[in-house]
Amino acid sequence: MTDTGIELILAKHTGAGRDALIPILQQVQEDQGYLSRETVARVGKHLNLPASKIYGVATFYNQFRFHPRGRYHITVCRGTACHVKGSGKVLDMAMKQLKLKPGQTSRDRMFSLEVVACMGACGLAPVVNINGEFHAKVTPQKLAKVIDQCREKELTNANG
Repeated sequence: MTDTGIELILAKHTGAGRDALIPILQQVQEDQGYLSRETVARVGKHLNLPASKIYGVATFYNQFRFHPRGRYHITVCRGTACHVKGSGKVLDMAMKQLKLKPGQTSRDRMFSLEVVACMGACGLAPVVNINGEFHAKVTPQKLAKVIDQCREKELTNANG
Protein backbone atom coordinates (compact mmCIF):
# COMPACT_ATOMS: atom_id res chain seq x y z
CA MET A 1 0.00 0.00 0.00
CA THR A 2 1.30 3.43 -0.82
CA ASP A 3 1.05 6.51 1.32
CA THR A 4 -1.46 7.70 -1.26
CA GLY A 5 -3.64 4.63 -0.58
CA ILE A 6 -3.95 5.31 3.11
CA GLU A 7 -4.46 9.02 2.48
CA LEU A 8 -7.36 8.23 0.14
CA ILE A 9 -8.94 6.00 2.79
CA LEU A 10 -8.47 8.60 5.52
CA ALA A 11 -9.81 11.35 3.24
CA LYS A 12 -13.10 9.44 3.10
CA HIS A 13 -13.24 9.79 6.88
CA THR A 14 -12.42 13.46 7.33
CA GLY A 15 -13.45 14.63 10.77
CA ALA A 16 -14.16 11.05 11.83
CA GLY A 17 -14.00 9.99 15.43
CA ARG A 18 -13.33 6.82 17.31
CA ASP A 19 -16.53 5.26 15.89
CA ALA A 20 -14.87 5.13 12.45
CA LEU A 21 -11.85 3.14 13.69
CA ILE A 22 -13.06 -0.34 12.73
CA PRO A 23 -14.29 0.63 9.24
CA ILE A 24 -11.00 2.46 8.60
CA LEU A 25 -8.94 -0.53 9.77
CA GLN A 26 -11.03 -2.85 7.59
CA GLN A 27 -10.50 -0.67 4.53
CA VAL A 28 -6.77 -0.34 5.17
CA GLN A 29 -6.38 -4.08 5.63
CA GLU A 30 -8.38 -4.77 2.48
CA ASP A 31 -6.07 -2.43 0.56
CA GLN A 32 -2.78 -3.37 2.23
CA GLY A 33 -3.44 -6.97 3.26
CA TYR A 34 -2.54 -6.31 6.89
CA LEU A 35 -2.11 -3.50 9.43
CA SER A 36 1.49 -2.33 9.54
CA ARG A 37 2.97 -0.28 12.41
CA GLU A 38 3.17 2.71 10.10
CA THR A 39 -0.50 2.35 9.18
CA VAL A 40 -1.59 2.08 12.81
CA ALA A 41 0.41 5.22 13.63
CA ARG A 42 -1.09 7.10 10.66
CA VAL A 43 -4.65 6.09 11.57
CA GLY A 44 -3.98 7.07 15.19
CA LYS A 45 -2.80 10.49 14.13
CA HIS A 46 -5.85 10.95 11.90
CA LEU A 47 -8.30 9.95 14.64
CA ASN A 48 -6.29 11.52 17.46
CA LEU A 49 -5.99 8.15 19.20
CA PRO A 50 -2.86 6.56 20.65
CA ALA A 51 -1.54 3.49 18.84
CA SER A 52 -2.12 1.45 22.02
CA LYS A 53 -5.87 2.09 21.78
CA ILE A 54 -5.90 1.08 18.12
CA TYR A 55 -3.99 -2.12 18.87
CA GLY A 56 -6.36 -2.79 21.77
CA VAL A 57 -9.35 -2.66 19.44
CA ALA A 58 -7.67 -4.45 16.53
CA THR A 59 -6.37 -7.35 18.64
CA PHE A 60 -9.83 -7.90 20.12
CA TYR A 61 -11.16 -8.89 16.68
CA ASN A 62 -9.55 -11.86 14.95
CA GLN A 63 -10.28 -10.37 11.52
CA PHE A 64 -7.24 -8.08 11.76
CA ARG A 65 -3.72 -9.17 10.85
CA PHE A 66 -0.46 -7.46 11.75
CA HIS A 67 1.75 -9.38 9.34
CA PRO A 68 1.42 -9.81 5.58
CA ARG A 69 -0.02 -13.08 4.34
CA GLY A 70 2.08 -15.43 2.29
CA ARG A 71 1.36 -16.19 -1.34
CA TYR A 72 0.01 -19.48 0.02
CA HIS A 73 -2.10 -18.77 3.08
CA ILE A 74 -2.75 -22.05 4.86
CA THR A 75 -5.65 -22.14 7.32
CA VAL A 76 -6.06 -25.22 9.51
CA CYS A 77 -9.42 -25.86 11.15
CA ARG A 78 -9.27 -26.86 14.82
CA GLY A 79 -13.00 -27.17 15.42
CA THR A 80 -14.35 -30.16 17.33
CA ALA A 81 -14.93 -32.43 14.31
CA CYS A 82 -11.56 -31.56 12.80
CA HIS A 83 -9.83 -32.01 16.16
CA VAL A 84 -11.38 -35.46 16.63
CA LYS A 85 -10.37 -36.43 13.09
CA GLY A 86 -6.72 -35.44 13.57
CA SER A 87 -6.24 -31.78 12.69
CA GLY A 88 -3.73 -31.46 15.55
CA LYS A 89 -1.32 -33.77 13.74
CA VAL A 90 -1.96 -31.89 10.48
CA LEU A 91 -1.13 -28.60 12.21
CA ASP A 92 1.98 -30.04 13.86
CA MET A 93 3.27 -31.26 10.49
CA ALA A 94 2.56 -27.89 8.85
CA MET A 95 4.41 -26.02 11.60
CA LYS A 96 7.37 -28.38 11.31
CA GLN A 97 7.54 -28.36 7.49
CA LEU A 98 7.01 -24.60 7.15
CA LYS A 99 8.99 -23.69 10.29
CA LEU A 100 6.12 -21.38 11.27
CA LYS A 101 3.78 -20.96 14.17
CA PRO A 102 0.16 -19.97 13.61
CA GLY A 103 -0.04 -16.28 12.79
CA GLN A 104 3.38 -16.18 11.15
CA THR A 105 4.51 -15.67 7.58
CA SER A 106 7.72 -17.08 6.13
CA ARG A 107 10.53 -14.60 5.46
CA ASP A 108 10.18 -15.10 1.71
CA ARG A 109 6.42 -14.47 2.11
CA MET A 110 5.66 -17.71 0.31
CA PHE A 111 3.66 -19.26 3.18
CA SER A 112 1.59 -18.06 6.11
CA LEU A 113 -0.14 -20.26 8.66
CA GLU A 114 -3.38 -19.62 10.51
CA VAL A 115 -5.59 -21.64 12.83
CA VAL A 116 -9.35 -21.10 13.03
CA ALA A 117 -11.94 -22.48 15.42
CA CYS A 118 -14.29 -23.77 12.70
CA MET A 119 -14.69 -23.49 8.93
CA GLY A 120 -18.20 -24.91 8.90
CA ALA A 121 -17.23 -27.92 6.82
CA CYS A 122 -17.38 -30.48 9.61
CA GLY A 123 -18.47 -33.33 7.34
CA LEU A 124 -15.16 -32.98 5.47
CA ALA A 125 -12.98 -33.03 8.59
CA PRO A 126 -10.17 -32.41 8.97
CA VAL A 127 -10.27 -29.39 6.67
CA VAL A 128 -7.48 -27.12 5.46
CA ASN A 129 -8.01 -24.05 3.32
CA ILE A 130 -5.25 -22.74 1.07
CA ASN A 131 -5.98 -19.41 -0.61
CA GLY A 132 -9.71 -20.08 -0.52
CA GLU A 133 -9.48 -23.67 -1.80
CA PHE A 134 -10.79 -26.28 0.64
CA HIS A 135 -8.96 -29.56 1.10
CA ALA A 136 -11.05 -32.29 2.75
CA LYS A 137 -10.07 -35.24 4.94
CA VAL A 138 -6.52 -33.93 5.14
CA THR A 139 -3.77 -36.08 6.61
CA PRO A 140 -0.31 -34.80 7.50
CA GLN A 141 1.05 -36.62 4.43
CA LYS A 142 -1.60 -35.12 2.14
CA LEU A 143 -0.87 -31.58 3.35
CA ALA A 144 2.90 -32.14 3.03
CA LYS A 145 2.34 -33.12 -0.60
CA VAL A 146 0.22 -30.00 -1.26
CA ILE A 147 2.90 -27.77 0.34
CA ASP A 148 5.55 -29.42 -1.86
CA GLN A 149 3.35 -28.78 -4.92
CA CYS A 150 3.11 -25.10 -3.97
CA ARG A 151 6.91 -24.90 -3.74
CA GLU A 152 7.31 -26.66 -7.08
CA LYS A 153 4.83 -24.28 -8.68
CA GLU A 154 6.82 -21.29 -7.42
CA LEU A 155 10.09 -22.76 -8.74
CA THR A 156 8.47 -23.42 -12.12
CA ASN A 157 7.11 -19.86 -12.26
CA ALA A 158 10.51 -18.41 -11.25
CA ASN A 159 12.38 -20.43 -13.86
CA GLY A 160 9.83 -20.26 -16.64
